[in-house]
Amino acid sequence: MSDAHEVARRSAEAMWSADTASTGLGMVLEQVAPGEARVSMRVRPDMVNGHDLCHGGLVATLADSAFAVACNTYGEVTVASGFEIDLLEPARLGDTLTAQAREVVRRGRSGLYDVTVRRGDTVVAEFRGRSRSLGRPVPGA
Repeated sequence: MSDAHEVARRSAEAMWSADTASTGLGMVLEQVAPGEARVSMRVRPDMVNGHDLCHGGLVATLADSAFAVACNTYGEVTVASGFEIDLLEPARLGDTLTAQAREVVRRGRSGLYDVTVRRGDTVVAEFRGRSRSLGRPVPGA
């Protein structure tokens, strides 16, 4: 394992262990590498809206969680400076959603990341996040 992969793993573990929002929603960190992350979540009864669909805000939260892990894989505290999401297909009770984040570009303190949320082979949403490094180490990494 390269040093970069070890930094990514340690950074993700430190951050994920303190992320009660993501873990409280039942999200699972499945994979991490420099500039990449995969996070999954099963849609529970308390996640559906009045149309019996997964609330779009929770799909965005899943994508945001994968984005957060991916942009923090370099050992520096990095936060979102903004994002946009396109919801393409509905998710329903019992569906398992998987968010795959990948770095598009990282220059200086800024980064751009794309996240695809899928239900199996079906693309549910596309997310683009903008990140900003705060220039300090990830605590515990």
